[in-house]
Amino acid sequence: MALASFYSMRFWRGKAFYRVLLLSSALFCSGAGIDDVRKDAVQGDANAQFNLGVMYANGDGVAEDSAEAVKWWLKAAGQGTAAAQFNLGLMYANGAGVPEDVAEAVKWYRKAAEQGHAKAQYNIGVMYGDGTGVTADNVDAVKWWRKAAEQGNADAQYNLGVMYAIGGGVPEDSVEAYMWWHLAAAHGDESAKKNKGLISERLTREQIAEAQRLSREWLAKHSM
Repeated sequence: MALASFYSMRFWRGKAFYRVLLLSSALFCSGAGIDDVRKDAVQGDANAQFNLGVMYANGDGVAEDSAEAVKWWLKAAGQGTAAAQFNLGLMYANGAGVPEDVAEAVKWYRKAAEQGHAKAQYNIGVMYGDGTGVTADNVDAVKWWRKAAEQGNADAQYNLGVMYAIGGGVPEDSVEAYMWWHLAAAHGDESAKKNKGLISERLTREQIAEAQRLSREWLAKHSM
């Protein structure tokens, strides 16, 4: 069996809406109900617009309504709220509340990704990886997955491992592949654990030690 079939890419775009849990909790714990949130949203408060969209998307205190969710996320996204931009990408990618439009999904993912939103960075990497809404480009896929991986996104770390293992968008490097899978496995990713074991068979003891050293250095750098 070819190596690439072992190291299958993870192309996930997800349908669960992103919500800022701390923000949502602060709003609701302070006694803010739908009327208060709507009032603030109408007055132009971006956080309230975002949260009202979440409420409509999930049917929290209101009837579930994807089109209303899109309406309020568009307002918040227009004010630069990255989480709203990411959710709009999901809505356009999945045709929820709007006609499916992968080019529009890419547009909103990119806006959120450029603000450092890790899930958006991961998803736009997916779009480049499988050529959805953009011309397939492994170099761009790697670029966005690396940004997400540097923020600790396990799926992006997994896919970076794949790219290094097969030489997709980067020079083939089994030590780097091991390192990224080792990091993803630390999050409990079972596929990463499996692939780390498989690629270990291709590495010397010295190479494995080097990959583990790189992993420790990455963790030390990103735990500061």
